[in-house]
Amino acid sequence: MNALIPVYHADGSLYACASEQRFSRLQSAGLVARVVRNRKGQVKRATLFLRPGEPKPVSANSLAGTRYSFAEMLEHGPAWELKHLGGNRDGTTYAPSEARQDFLQVVADCTIP
Repeated sequence: MNALIPVYHADGSLYACASEQRFSRLQSAGLVARVVRNRKGQVKRATLFLRPGEPKPVSANSLAGTRYSFAEMLEHGPAWELKHLGGNRDGTTYAPSEARQDFLQVVADCTIP
């Protein structure tokens, strides 16, 4: 069967769709870092090694930005808690004192009367 095998760069972008012959040449050259096969052993996709000069792959966490909530363990189990901007963990201050008025104004503007 002449199925094409998708081959990806180390960052996850598509490099090429290779024939079985071309894929075997990539493997023999030592360029393939990871091969995914199905239960029958057929190659479904492959990932190349990171080459010199290529940018490092971007992690999903770096794209997500700052986390403003986190899982906190309570007596009854895990619960989500907001990040305390003032560094206070008592659960009452979510903004530093110098920004508290602005913070409360934004919250008041966002609430539905």
